[in-house]
This record gives sequence, structure tokens and C-alpha cells, in this order.
Amino acid sequence: MDAHEGHRLQREKLDQLPALLRETDIDCWLVWVRETIQTPDPVLPAVLGADLVWPSALLFTASGERIAIVGTYDADVVPAELYDRVVPYAEGMADLLRAELDRIAPRTIGIDESRNDSGADGLTVGMKALLVDMLAATPHATKLVSAERLIGGLRGRKSPYEQTRIRDAVRITEGIFDDLDSFLAVGQTEIEIQGFVHGRMAELGVGFAWQAASNPAVDAGPNKPFGHGGPSDNRTKRGHLLHFDFGVQSGGYSSDLQRMYFFGAESEIPSEVRHAFQAVRDAIRLAADVLQPGVRGRDVDAVARQHVIDRGYPPFAHALGHQVGRYAHDGGTLLGPAWERYGDSPNGMVEAGNVFTLELHVPTEAYGQVSLEEDVLVTETGCEFLSHPQRALRCIAS
Repeated sequence: MDAHEGHRLQREKLDQLPALLRETDIDCWLVWVRETIQTPDPVLPAVLGADLVWPSALLFTASGERIAIVGTYDADVVPAELYDRVVPYAEGMADLLRAELDRIAPRTIGIDESRNDSGADGLTVGMKALLVDMLAATPHATKLVSAERLIGGLRGRKSPYEQTRIRDAVRITEGIFDDLDSFLAVGQTEIEIQGFVHGRMAELGVGFAWQAASNPAVDAGPNKPFGHGGPSDNRTKRGHLLHFDFGVQSGGYSSDLQRMYFFGAESEIPSEVRHAFQAVRDAIRLAADVLQPGVRGRDVDAVARQHVIDRGYPPFAHALGHQVGRYAHDGGTLLGPAWERYGDSPNGMVEAGNVFTLELHVPTEAYGQVSLEEDVLVTETGCEFLSHPQRALRCIAS
């Protein structure tokens, strides 16, 4: 992403902030960081688009003020067009931070800590302790609150620039799946297949939405552990299924799709496989029908979960969908069940501008897992598929 495009992203995201601050009853949001190349805060790409070395305070108010208190050597990396004031310091910044907070006089100060959302938990334990010490003798010490809801809104409500980048990533991913149609054959190893995909990614100049070793996940047939593991020497066989979980990063934004292939003619697909595929495909369609602003994430998950149970399958052991953005897993509201491991995320409300995956799997006895995943954009009235939903198994006859 070049500097001009990066500034466009930050302008769009920073313009969202005043309304979000008011909605979440936060008078001032404090992004408090240091050595971000080593310990990045997930919000920095949206509000700055650069790394900072010295302890730094980025302050955003409900009235629209943007202030950056940074080390003298960091001052030049803060775009002047994005911030009202850049305040450099040399020996220390405690007095400057306290003075700004005194002037702003906030009732609440949002900080980047969260028990539920990794994307809103960028404040380290050490930096939190340093901040508390700095504010100990001031009335501001008692005003610190979690900025989780604010950050969830900022990351989740995708701006026009972000939506375009995600659409591009999805388009490229689907193009590589199309290329696979003419490459795949019986007798190939999972490692060989992944190598082909990596080669196409290199030719197209795109990166990985998650670690390369398991991207894409390639699962051939029934004798492969299903999950986040990488490919093996397991070979494709006629009459078996082939599953992919694959996403690219393009222009700083990600895709996350799953597709299913069958080695044989369409007429050869076993009835057990047809039934499983239809259950997964239809569960995604039913979930999309209820996905709209104002519904709770857990309620969308429940629709798909009940459908596969009604079709005689066990409930899938994961959430139906996560948000997608700069990362394949982008934090915020989750389309998932109310399980301990998900914290409060499934209770969040879906919002217009959110981009979610819709994904689930069911087992077969002799052919492997059947799993699909689509990327969707929540609109004001429902949702739009960014990917072209897989409606039938992709058959490889050779």
C-alpha cells in the first residue's frame, strides 16, 4: 500500500471516530504504545499507518480533536494532514500527557484492553502500569475504561476503501481456485497442491492471510486430521473429496474462503457426500438470510447450527463466522455460540459495514469432512456475498 492510499484509509477511519466515541460514552481515546515494530497495537494501521519507537500517546476526542505526543525522532512519521497537533518530546512526556488530559477534561478515557477481543487488546501490561503511574497523582487515574466497543466499531465498520480492498482479495482468491480446476489430478500430494497455489500467489504478488505453512489448508480424503494443520504427503484418489481453506492478503486486506472438490464425475458423487454438501451449503444460505444489522452474533450462529442438527449431523465445534479485514480473524462481534472460549463476543450486535465469514463443516464416514466458507458484507438491509457461493461440488474427472 503506498503512502497516498494509506492516508486515504486513515482519513476514512479517523472520520468515523467522533461518532463512535459518542456512541460508546468515551470522551477521549488514548492509544498508548512504544516499539510498535516489536509489539504492535492492532489499531495503529487504522489511526496512524506507521510505527513508533518511543512511548507515544495518540489522543482522540469526541469533539474530533487528534493529538499525537511522540518522541522527537518519531514526529516526522506522524502525517500532519491527519493530526491537529503533533507534540514532540525529548526527555519525557508525562507532563505533556497530563497537561493535555487536564485541558480536555474527559469523564472517561478509553484504553486498548479487552477480555474478549484480541483486536482491542493492544495495551501491554507494562505500558498499562507505566500509564497508571503517570496518572497516579491526577484525577484521570480513575477514568480509565476499556475501549473494546469503540475499537470493535472502528475495525468492524468497513469504510469504502476497506470494502474495495477486501473485494479485491476475494476476487484474487477465487481466481486461484479457478486455476486449480485445470491443475488438480488424481495422485497429487497435498504438498504438491499447496505448492501450486503458492506459486500462483507469488506470480500475482499477493501475501498470506495467515501463516503460509497452513495456507491453504489442503485435506485429501478421509484420513486427514481436520483443522489448522498443514498439508502432508497424503495423495488425492478417485472417489475422494478434497478440501481447501485459503485466503490471501492484497492491499493490506484479507480474504478467507473454503472450497470442496470431488475426484470423479458428477454422476459418481455418493449420496452420503451429496447430503452432507447440501446440509452445509443450505446452512450458509439460511444464516445469510438472517444476517442483518441489529441481530446478535449468537442468533445467526444458532440458525446454521440447528439446520445441521436437524439434518442428522453433530453441531460443529467452532463459531459460524468471524469478521475479516486486515487480518483473516479481525476481532469484534462473532457469529458464534455462547461458549466460555468466546467470551462476550457472540453477544455483540451485527452492524452495517461488517464483513463476516460464514463457515461450517459436517463429517462423512468414508470420504472426509465437507466444509464451505464464504465472505459476506453486511448492508443496511441484509448481507451481500462478496464471494460467489459454491452451490455444487467442483468435480475433477481425471
